[in-house]
Amino acid sequence: MSTGAETAPHRPRQRDLPVPVWFDMRDHVSGMGAHLAGPANVIMQLSWPGVGHGVMNSRVDDGSAMKHPFKRGRTTFTYLAVALLGTDEERTAFRKEVNRQHAQVYSRPGEKVEYRAMDPRLQTWVAACLYYGTVDMIEKMHGPLPADRADALYAHCARFGTTLQMPAEAWPADRAAFDRYWEESLAEVDIDPDMAAYLMHLTTLRNFPPPFRLLAPFLVFVTTGFLPPLFREAMGLSWTPRQQRRFDRLLRTLGAVERRLPTALRIFPFNLWLADLRLRRRFRRPLV
Repeated sequence: MSTGAETAPHRPRQRDLPVPVWFDMRDHVSGMGAHLAGPANVIMQLSWPGVGHGVMNSRVDDGSAMKHPFKRGRTTFTYLAVALLGTDEERTAFRKEVNRQHAQVYSRPGEKVEYRAMDPRLQTWVAACLYYGTVDMIEKMHGPLPADRADALYAHCARFGTTLQMPAEAWPADRAAFDRYWEESLAEVDIDPDMAAYLMHLTTLRNFPPPFRLLAPFLVFVTTGFLPPLFREAMGLSWTPRQQRRFDRLLRTLGAVERRLPTALRIFPFNLWLADLRLRRRFRRPLV
């Protein structure tokens, strides 16, 4: 006689949360906004020591933003593109390649911070920062979303984590639960001097060829504007009411321009990187 445990069918782990069929993520993807808000989001992600020191001390040289900024940029934007706009099959293929890289990123004896890139808890924080930044960017450029769209966007953005190793059940159940998770998680923000210097090196484009560094003052301004006050303080960045007014005007103006763009232009370069991923899969080229 077989037991219930023997006869119970295998249930694969749920990867993605259900999203209403009417919801189209392309309506909320902004290539312009992602480029502007991206550096601030990197600071937020790396403000957790386990994430920050894992990135800063990674032994995967070909994924280093310091040594290979263009390749790192391609990989990051491809990850965002496949998470937001890719198919289940594409996310699975990308996850497998990222896992091979992440498996090499872990702390060694004697390091002052323990970390492991495959840690679902750290990946949940990264996904939470990306969701927070997505909503913040949308609201600053276009205003708040209606509740039904905000709920659908929240469920869809769980893919920031499930495209990696975060299990779907680790994503807070709804937006109210996310707000509680976010407030509790801020207690773990801790940017030490070494990490602050590393992050400012990235923000001022010191890892790029000299011509790109002409953009550094503008990028520092926009990055500081997108950072919530807690993160500004942790980075030692000042911000005045006058700067806030300039920042608000800039984002409203860019939002007005963006609303007049056709979808293909508005979501660029995410569509480019998704096409690149599909070509790489077709010709069996590395995805990361």
